[in-house]
Amino acid sequence: MRCLPLVSLLVALVACGGGPAVDGARAEVQALLDRRADAVLGEDAVAYARTGTRAGYDSLREVPLADWSYRVNAVRRTGDTATVDADLGYRVEGYDRAPVTTARTLRLSRDEDGRWAVVSDRPAGKSGRQLWDQGAVRAVHGERSLVLGVGQGEGKLRDYAALADRAVPAVSDAWGPGWARRIVVLVPGSLEGMAGLLGSPASSYRGIAAVTTGETGAGPRAPADRVVVNPDAFALLGGPGRQVVVTHEATHVATRAHTTAATPLWLSEGFADWVGYRGGGHAPAEAAPELARTVRHGEVPSGLPADGDFGFTADADGLARAYESGWMACRLVAEHWGEERLGAFYRAVGAHGQRDGAVEDAMKRVLGTTPEEFTVRWQGYLREQLG
Repeated sequence: MRCLPLVSLLVALVACGGGPAVDGARAEVQALLDRRADAVLGEDAVAYARTGTRAGYDSLREVPLADWSYRVNAVRRTGDTATVDADLGYRVEGYDRAPVTTARTLRLSRDEDGRWAVVSDRPAGKSGRQLWDQGAVRAVHGERSLVLGVGQGEGKLRDYAALADRAVPAVSDAWGPGWARRIVVLVPGSLEGMAGLLGSPASSYRGIAAVTTGETGAGPRAPADRVVVNPDAFALLGGPGRQVVVTHEATHVATRAHTTAATPLWLSEGFADWVGYRGGGHAPAEAAPELARTVRHGEVPSGLPADGDFGFTADADGLARAYESGWMACRLVAEHWGEERLGAFYRAVGAHGQRDGAVEDAMKRVLGTTPEEFTVRWQGYLREQLG
């Protein structure tokens, strides 16, 4: 007879702990979020509203989505409320071959009939905000690009699309056709919006016109890279400068699959600048003013810049010299060994697999030189072109 209260107590403990009751709530929440995702893809505002708050729905309406889904990772209940940790996966139609995944935190409430509803859906922890978290997204389709913007007029977004459409064939001409040959450009309303997308402080990107996000060494099934614009800095550039920036970023998209942990930043950034300036008739002293100033003062760099020299938090002049040094190194390779060898050198470095020995091996096999010999030649090239 004493067993009955004990059995009842055990059942109560299971129901209150991490067993069937929690699993049941998790299944209910997953089903709710599945219905919410179906409503997004089906552009069904009524069905979406039945799952909870309508916030965010209108912001997504112009985004061409191929997929949208949630995966519930954890449910923490407190009475008739719950906090849910979930992964949101989405694909942009025509661009993403695999889902972009981002962590989200959702707040839910349950009514007296036991039905759950979404109260809020926000980025989790340090995860970057998505563009639609910042407001209604406007979409402009170019011939080779998709531009998504918040707080931007259609005319401005079309200007970005025109820049991107010119950048893509320019990159293919320099790098070759073996890439997607289309890009996604995100244009938030401000520097702060850019920083929010990247999950970093705004101070990290002040003065930076654009960055490209993506997975280095990614295979063909990776999501498309995103070119993220800082509209504050971009607005300060003239027409040629804007084209250089967008072509530079498109180069990062094209070379992503061949950019690995073995690739030093002087090569990846220098190559992107080389493509950006290629064919534009920019004189070295015009395109590399900070480096030219130091060379004219007799301060020729002792070596190619280290990865740390490219940190966005570094001083502006030092950052400029790092980029300009990498560009001049790639320009030297293109002029002395040829443009085809420059591309082969880039691919050979990335294929090495690890940083140690990557540049040395590629220089030997592709350029027939050593890092020491190359550095001496590069220093002489700087004196000749910038002195």
